[in-house]
Amino acid sequence: MDSGLVRIHAALISSTIERTKLARRTVKIFLTGVDGYIGTLLAPLLMRRGHDVLGLDAGFYRSGWLYSDPDLDALPKTISKDLRRVEPRDLEGVDCIMHLAELSNDPLGEMQPHVTLAINHQASVRLATLAKQAGITRFIYASSCSVYGASRHEGLTENADPSPQTTYAQCKVMVENDLRTLADHRFSPVFLRNATAYGASPRMRFDIVLNNLCGLARTTRRIVMTSDGTPWRPLVHVLDICKAFVCAAEAPRDSIHNQTFNVGDNRENYQIRDVATIVAAEFPGCAVVLGSDGNDRRSYRVSFAKIQSRLPGFSCDWTAVKGAEQLRALFDRIDLSPEQFAFPAFTRVEALKQLLRTGQLNHELFWTR
Repeated sequence: MDSGLVRIHAALISSTIERTKLARRTVKIFLTGVDGYIGTLLAPLLMRRGHDVLGLDAGFYRSGWLYSDPDLDALPKTISKDLRRVEPRDLEGVDCIMHLAELSNDPLGEMQPHVTLAINHQASVRLATLAKQAGITRFIYASSCSVYGASRHEGLTENADPSPQTTYAQCKVMVENDLRTLADHRFSPVFLRNATAYGASPRMRFDIVLNNLCGLARTTRRIVMTSDGTPWRPLVHVLDICKAFVCAAEAPRDSIHNQTFNVGDNRENYQIRDVATIVAAEFPGCAVVLGSDGNDRRSYRVSFAKIQSRLPGFSCDWTAVKGAEQLRALFDRIDLSPEQFAFPAFTRVEALKQLLRTGQLNHELFWTR
């Protein structure tokens, strides 16, 4: 697959949204987590669409940069600050907040649960409260399909009862509940419950399933699963997540006010062993190794009918098969090595462990002097 695939599909997002002929206006967007896996792709996309982007990031993962792309060179002005220390003056002139900056994924959330609660729940609600006080009318929250946790039901809709199994997922539910109480005619929160992400980003993550299995296949010739492969997960490409954020920012208020959207596609619900099969087809000759982790009870199949029909301009451009092709092409282009794959910044929990071990972060995950 062409090595410019990231660039081509970033442009495709813009053209697809344009065809919906949304009545959009240029706004100032405060993007938290701007230096992260999603934010690194989302910020240039917003800027290409004419929006003024102000970023915020604590900088935990800035040491990791997997590849460069000319379309990602335009960087927004960024405040280097912990989410817990945002001040009202940081939000001056902002029209919309896109909130990505939380401790991401379940293992990281369990490393220090009290810090996860402080950042992911308390600081997120505080940010929304400051936003409302500042007159910011739209708040787009990056939630997660992990709130469904362990469910025997198929096609879970946004109305299904959450069943969070981890601190990370519990915080997502609490933030959603607290922000709903803030909603009124002046303040419109919208909750994007993203499926499990995959796909190429300069601030790469190798701790999410498709990316991890592709990286293992490339560097070890083995596709190793921690589970027996039977759990279900919905997958969504990182660029389709970016597209959902753009659509939520530019949609009419009545389309998104206090609404929850599962972000993904009905066809992209997979058992983990099916994901391994997709990876094996793209990286032939690899051994597939099943695990036996019985402690992880997470398994859920999700319905994405609502976002496809009710969020103007949104549809998924990617499939897991195309995502595996993209990653193989990228790995070939940069000649991904085992050392790159194992670099701590590309695995969130390992990055923070290293920063804690070296004394760069204290036990509350604040930078030390």
